Amino acid sequence: MDHLPLTDDTVILGLLCLCLGFVFYTSSFKSGFWNKFYKIVPTLLMCYMLPAVFTSFGLISEESSNLYYIASRYLLPAALILMTLSIDLKAILNLGSKALIMFFTGTIGIIIGGPIAILIVSIFSPETVGGAGFDAVWRGLATIAGSWIGGGANQAAMLEVFQYNPANFGGMILIDIVVANIWMAIILLGIGKTEKIDRWLKADTSSIDHLRAKVTAYSAKIARIPTLKDYILLTCLAFAGVGIAHFLGFHFTDFLQSNFEVVRNKEKALSSLGSEFLWMVVFATTVGILLSFTKAKLYEGAGASKIGGLFIYILVATIGMKMDLGKVLENPGLILIGLIWISIHAGLLILVAKLIKAPFFFLAVGSQANVGGAASAPVVAAEFHPSLTSVGILLAVLGYVVGTAGAYICGLLMEVASKV
Repeated sequence: MDHLPLTDDTVILGLLCLCLGFVFYTSSFKSGFWNKFYKIVPTLLMCYMLPAVFTSFGLISEESSNLYYIASRYLLPAALILMTLSIDLKAILNLGSKALIMFFTGTIGIIIGGPIAILIVSIFSPETVGGAGFDAVWRGLATIAGSWIGGGANQAAMLEVFQYNPANFGGMILIDIVVANIWMAIILLGIGKTEKIDRWLKADTSSIDHLRAKVTAYSAKIARIPTLKDYILLTCLAFAGVGIAHFLGFHFTDFLQSNFEVVRNKEKALSSLGSEFLWMVVFATTVGILLSFTKAKLYEGAGASKIGGLFIYILVATIGMKMDLGKVLENPGLILIGLIWISIHAGLLILVAKLIKAPFFFLAVGSQANVGGAASAPVVAAEFHPSLTSVGILLAVLGYVVGTAGAYICGLLMEVASKV
């Protein structure tokens, strides 16, 4: 017990792979307890929750691990390239306007959810939403709004704009991670019941079904037994592409920051598009799309998207490792604000999905493109089908674009709500 928590990334990676192996082995059973269990709980959720349990019980130390960074910077872009090199852009465009409607509904849910949550909590616990000057709680909550409409770059921008006390910022990051991960877990749980949810929504899933069928038929047509040469060339395409994406992402971000940063109070505030991670994801996706116009798309027959899926599951395990279930009740007042906030976001999405008969896929990915950003929207989209990964990427990029403006409006509304 003196050696816990584990801090060696080699050992932690082995433990995470053990989790993935256990989940996929038990989910392959055709009968018995595990067969019934996985009809209720999706495999992706289990791959996410088992590492969270290890972190929560102090078996592994997420703080001292670089695995999430490595998975998100190396394996995620590689997965995006491998999962988009056989993309059918025309079929994606035929998905229609409902994806955009659900995305912007999610954005509006975050913008109005924050001030409403403050108003509700202030009724019975005004001190929870109080604070003065740079310690004012609403300033900290504005940084969460930035994170939930886009991602980390938007969060950093809101920290600069509203000048929240950095000493208290860690508490806001905790609320962000805990609440966002609880909501992601609920979405993953829903993926296992997609057909039932779509029936309740009376959704027209024909465009999604058509895209799925088209990609599946194409994969079957070009399928072959892969050789060592195939695997080496797939590795070449994936990681050469990752190198290009990082190189272009770094220099393009540097160009934006040098020429388009806004200076406030002698401090530089990053624009919402000043995120190196964002542009790395965009350029990785671009590499995959460009490859789809070449003979490289035939490597889908050698299992390109399956290898991409493997990388995605390793990423999911490292994301789960960041979730400490024991911290959920550490600051109940602020956690409650976060839960009310995300519930308003979810409720509005469900209402609009019901009204326009949008499939659950658009609800889930539209939400995660806001709350989770480029790291989790493609993951959720891929769980529906690898061919839908690019939909998650495109919506996540849109989240970065509208993130700062949406979070700024939300911050101003929360300031008003905290003074009512």
